[in-house]
Amino acid sequence: MLVHSRTGRWTAWVLFAVLFVPLFALPLLVILAASFSTHWSGAFPSGPTAGHYTAAVRGESLQALTTSLVTAVTASVLALTIGAWAALAAAALRAKGRRLLDALFVLPVAVPSVVVGLAVLVAFSQPPVLLNGTRWIVVLAHTILVTAFAYQSVAAAILRLDPMYEQAAASLGARPSYVLLRVKLPLLLPSLNAAAGLCFALSMGELSATMMLYPPDWLPLPVLIFTATDRGSLFTGSALAVVLMAATLLVLLAVSRIRTRASFR
Repeated sequence: MLVHSRTGRWTAWVLFAVLFVPLFALPLLVILAASFSTHWSGAFPSGPTAGHYTAAVRGESLQALTTSLVTAVTASVLALTIGAWAALAAAALRAKGRRLLDALFVLPVAVPSVVVGLAVLVAFSQPPVLLNGTRWIVVLAHTILVTAFAYQSVAAAILRLDPMYEQAAASLGARPSYVLLRVKLPLLLPSLNAAAGLCFALSMGELSATMMLYPPDWLPLPVLIFTATDRGSLFTGSALAVVLMAATLLVLLAVSRIRTRASFR
């Protein structure tokens, strides 16, 4: 901590607690408490039960969780591939070219995601590329929405790379492809892992564009949570939300372990 005095440290911790607990921790704790409840008694949930989780890990709910996981993993892999390739290409461009590429990749996140969903729906509802009514239109929308984060993360990491390693490899006769695969990409691995985790988390929670695009046989979990709460099943929706958070955190922890190992290579 950058605060060196004891009073300053205590003040910083108090401010952190005052800001963190009501803004971040308390809403999540309320959802967790509601997922084990059957009704509200005054300001607190009551009627403890684990029955909501029984329904949340089977049938339609389990299928929706699987759909979200498959969609998020697929979109993350595609976004990481496209974003990393574009960031590597942008590093070789002049300043104007890089700024133009930055603007193109940031554009989908600069507008509401529902606009992206509408754009994808209009663009891919007619031949020659007809994706409407298939799972691929959902994967495509998620990929478009998260690619910007992969691009920005990798592009920032490339700017921090010391060119000495590439120059040394090239001076020893290494081909450009060898320098890319054996020198540059290993150095970028921690940033690639971080970008993958961010893309996965964002895709798992995406709702607005998904609501416009999902077919009946490809129902992601955030949509199921929304429909449950919209019908008034707040406690069931809370259990589904906890399952969604748990699944996302488990994958992020796995990615974090990979990133930690990559940092010490």
